[in-house]
Amino acid sequence: MKALLINGSPNKDGCTKTALLEVSKTLNEEGIQTEIVDIGSKDIRGCIACKKCREIGKCVFDDLANELVLKLKECDGLVVGSPVYFSNANGSLLNLLTRMFYSCNYDLSFKVGASVVSARRAGCSSTFDQLNKFFTIRNMPVVSSQYWNNVHGYNKEDTLKDLEGLQTMRVLGRNMAFLIKSIALGKEKYFPLKQEKKISTSFMDGK
Repeated sequence: MKALLINGSPNKDGCTKTALLEVSKTLNEEGIQTEIVDIGSKDIRGCIACKKCREIGKCVFDDLANELVLKLKECDGLVVGSPVYFSNANGSLLNLLTRMFYSCNYDLSFKVGASVVSARRAGCSSTFDQLNKFFTIRNMPVVSSQYWNNVHGYNKEDTLKDLEGLQTMRVLGRNMAFLIKSIALGKEKYFPLKQEKKISTSFMDGK
């Protein structure tokens, strides 16, 4: 069992990475392998709605987005971490996730998702909500903790002093490990689930 963790901060050793390392360490203790990928300051294109991915099975911009879609296929869980910028996630991370989730050509159902956010002071709740929406449109269970998944601090040293935030990360890691293992057992007994053909409703055609 494996989880992919994405550090959406351009700071590879800052507050967000500190939080993700706490989650990763706990997952490892619970028997879940982890890989952390730093997007750093990479120039990540946004989606241009060309829909070419529907033809070729991957995004037409062949960069980190396509690499991570392949990695995620082999994983049971995904943790996305972001700093807070004006009460929003990092723009490069949003570009990455938009293209990953849109171009992904396999079923993400029941891969477990969680988001982690860091801020000096405020804006965590809106960013947390923003990131969780990627999971909830692809049938991915969202992992909770004892508090919203955020840490506070201006730098790594500050974050290490946020004892409540770090505990929240550890609880998140244990909850994610439990859910991953529980879903694996559930698949043995209850899968495959009944599937319905997807309905797309449009009110623009007058019908």
